[in-house]
Amino acid sequence: MSKRLALVLVLPLVLAGALPASAAVKASDVIQRAIDGFVRPAYARLHDHADSLTKAMRTLCDAPSQDHLDAARAEFSGTVDAWSIVEIIRIGPITQNNRLERMLFWPDRKSIGLRQVQAALANKDRTAADPVQLATKSVAMQGLGALEFVLYGDGAGRLAGKDNPYRCAYGAAVAGNIKTIAAEVSDAWNRPDGFAALWANPGPQNALYRDGTEAVTELVGVFINELGMVRDVRLKGFLGSSPEADKPSQAIYWRSQNTARSLTGNLAGMDALFQASQLGDALSPDARWMAESIHIQLVNGAADATAIRGPIDKALADPALRQKLDHFSLVTSSLTTLIGTRLTAEFGLTAGFSSLDGD
Repeated sequence: MSKRLALVLVLPLVLAGALPASAAVKASDVIQRAIDGFVRPAYARLHDHADSLTKAMRTLCDAPSQDHLDAARAEFSGTVDAWSIVEIIRIGPITQNNRLERMLFWPDRKSIGLRQVQAALANKDRTAADPVQLATKSVAMQGLGALEFVLYGDGAGRLAGKDNPYRCAYGAAVAGNIKTIAAEVSDAWNRPDGFAALWANPGPQNALYRDGTEAVTELVGVFINELGMVRDVRLKGFLGSSPEADKPSQAIYWRSQNTARSLTGNLAGMDALFQASQLGDALSPDARWMAESIHIQLVNGAADATAIRGPIDKALADPALRQKLDHFSLVTSSLTTLIGTRLTAEFGLTAGFSSLDGD
């Protein structure tokens, strides 16, 4: 498990009250449903969108026009949507070979990545326009953040003409790299002897998960860690305690106006994972209300974010939309308590803390 997203839990030997009678078997069922019902199809969808994005970039490079630029930007937003849903899974193959950081280097608080992308564009670095060589360069130059600047940053409008072929070639290489990463992760999750098999089949000889409790702890940790990340890093990174304290240019995807879409995808992904795993069915009858409450709050939080479209600075200046963001924050806090305290207690898990290690 990634150090900076580790969930520290003190566990009994079985999930008390949650998975009675053959706990390991029931835990395996929960995990297998999560993998088959959410993880695998979500990564397949990401790969499909990345493939379409790569094709759109190539078309733009071959025949520059405003229509083709608009089409590439639309495919970028579709890929952001697909990634935002599945990026909650920060375990397994995505953590290997720096794939997570290569897919999305963020936050970039010191603008190190931005300067590297700008330098490549200014110097017309040929190696950066080659997907194979690009994959060996700085992680900040390889993923969605880099491609967003290509498509929306200073000078992006020139992509509609023929006077800046290098910028498009670099963007196409980035898109191709995103596609490759998505394909690698999707393939890894489908391997019969890969991470999915270890997670879904805990046991004494399993190097990662010795019993069903550890396997389900990993799943519960996804929700707790991601809720904290979405609220404390993504949202509070730009939403201040007052309008004067806002930092709209620190918002993820602010250039492409995909900030709120990303937040929507994160919560929608959590809801889809929760429903697919049927984790709520493992609760005792008098605690089943938690499952419905989790679902309702995730839907409501996603709806708050969905209501926000357009430039994030304008949304922050609109009292009604700002209220939506405040409510989004309250929902994620409520869910953190519900899942991190009440649901874990019902399962016999004692939650410690979720460490973002400064992310």
